[in-house]
Formats: sequence, C-alpha cells, structure tokens
Amino acid sequence: MSVIVLLLIASIIVASLFLAAFIWSVKNGQFDDEASAPLRMLFDDKPLNKEEK
Repeated sequence: MSVIVLLLIASIIVASLFLAAFIWSVKNGQFDDEASAPLRMLFDDKPLNKEEK
C-alpha cells in the first residue's frame, strides 16, 4: 500500500512540473504565432544557387 502512495505523490509532482512548464511557456509567448505556421507550408522557398550558399 505504501508503494501506491509513493507513486501517487510522485505522479502528482511530475504533473505539477509539466503544468508549471506549460504555464511558463504560455506566459513567455511560446504559442503567440498562430497564423504563419499553417501558411508556411504552402509557399515553396526558392532553391538556392551554388553561389548563394
């Protein structure tokens, strides 16, 4: 029974760390760019010449 309590406490700690990391990333603007990512795949980049590399 004590193993179950230990695993429950460990899983709650890990879940709270993931929640804190998610909240931190939202506050720092990680998910702000909503428009350009879906549109980026529609436009092909021009191929680079050997001189441009």
